[in-house]
Amino acid sequence: MGEQLSPEEKFSLITRNLQEVLGEEKLKQILQERELKVYWGTATTGKPHVAYFVPMSKIADFLKAGCEVTILFADLHAYLDNMKAPWELLELRVQYYEQVIKAMLESIGVPLEKLKFVKGTDYQLSREYTLDVYRLSSMVTEHDAKKAGAEVVKQVEHPLLSGLLYPGLQALDEEYLKVDAQFGGVDQRKIFTLAEKYLPSLGYTKRIHMMNPMVPGLTGTKMSSSEEESKIDLLDKKDDVKKKLKKAFCEPGNVQNNGILSFVKHVLFPLSSEFVIKRDPKWGGDKVYTSYEEVEKDFAEEQIHPGDLKASVEVALNKLLDPIRKKFETPELRKLTSQAYPEPTKNKFAAKGNPKNATEDDDVVPSRLDLRVGKVISVEKHPDADSLYLEKIDVGEEQPRTVVSGLVAYVSQEELQDRLVILLCNLKPQKMRGIESQAMLLCASVEGDPRRVEPLDAPEGSAPGDRVYVEGFESGKPDDELKPKKKVFEKLQVDLKISDECIAQWKEKDLMTKLGKITCKTLKGGNIS
Repeated sequence: MGEQLSPEEKFSLITRNLQEVLGEEKLKQILQERELKVYWGTATTGKPHVAYFVPMSKIADFLKAGCEVTILFADLHAYLDNMKAPWELLELRVQYYEQVIKAMLESIGVPLEKLKFVKGTDYQLSREYTLDVYRLSSMVTEHDAKKAGAEVVKQVEHPLLSGLLYPGLQALDEEYLKVDAQFGGVDQRKIFTLAEKYLPSLGYTKRIHMMNPMVPGLTGTKMSSSEEESKIDLLDKKDDVKKKLKKAFCEPGNVQNNGILSFVKHVLFPLSSEFVIKRDPKWGGDKVYTSYEEVEKDFAEEQIHPGDLKASVEVALNKLLDPIRKKFETPELRKLTSQAYPEPTKNKFAAKGNPKNATEDDDVVPSRLDLRVGKVISVEKHPDADSLYLEKIDVGEEQPRTVVSGLVAYVSQEELQDRLVILLCNLKPQKMRGIESQAMLLCASVEGDPRRVEPLDAPEGSAPGDRVYVEGFESGKPDDELKPKKKVFEKLQVDLKISDECIAQWKEKDLMTKLGKITCKTLKGGNIS
């Protein structure tokens, strides 16, 4: 198809839906002379999820425009990024990524024979590349390396040297893959500008950089492999897809940070010329849209109900996922999946005792708690209890949750109104003086006379629905509902404390969101409940 398009048409197809292009004039010049050579790289860390359809649909655009496309499985990068992929699993993760990425491309009708697949360690361990790494490290300052990786490399209190190498290696990949351009998310921008600054110092050409916007996840924040509630896995069953979409943030009329609408814009429309909103005949029946702008306009004007949008996306998404699920039903790929992503090892010593008790003890980990940032929308006194507040709190779902908390004696209504709080969202709902409380508002407390209580504070810039996790337990999946008889929260709560720096911790590991640490204002050494 690329041969039938003019350079202007190719440029339009290559750049549509991109957030930014660095080097537009150079791109136009190359298209006047020959086909563009571009690469997209992915570090082989956590399991790819449905947001990967965004770069896949863009790769389809590149191929339609006649581009020569290389896909890099960046296995060495996966190891360097705080060892997100252990060395012994690197090869298995690459095999998994190759199988699942190819299955995604086949699902959207991309011919694989037009693509080139490369593994990072096939050339990144060569003498020439290693020498260039040393040359580059003699030029790049620590400040520039840290700044470049700030939005890509996992940020920790004591960063490893490997994380500082990561951005430089990604810059060198452009030269060693012999491409004109690199394509990635806008979160890669600082790495791209580092490449533009330093590659010419090595005598290499400055490349073009093309960036996709970051598509919001189901909670309204970035879709991430480490945030279970923000993503839909490519191998999720239909029931799981339905459940996750049902819980997804999709406020009526709100087109900002709407992961459902973003998926329609960046995946469904580029792959098809139309999108069908399926709805009951009594509400007007099905409606066919031929442009995303029409969909967004009708949703903003509340002509499309969030429930109908979710149901329609569910149908379209399952059509994309069905061939991938089917491919991974084979014994070989099921084995590969379990080997590349093994279940966490159980406690061997506990297993020698009572197996039933050992299983229960092993399972009591903080990742089972559905902890989220919430925003207090309204707060008033409980009609039947002077010591209780009745709050409406936004936790990133379609409707705010009703929460009853015993804070009247410690926190004023004015202090609670519109503030961000931390909530435990998967306790079994419980009636408190006749009103069902659907979550627990977590506070720090210090016993004494008087008893002091402070709600926990989220990092600045947090949004309702942001996931809260314990450092080191990012990848676990919360229970749908904590069973009262198992007393999971009660067992974990014993080790929930406030540090001397006023940081919320579990067994001296920090409670965090993607933006930073959970804190309280003054109650050093306090308990959390």
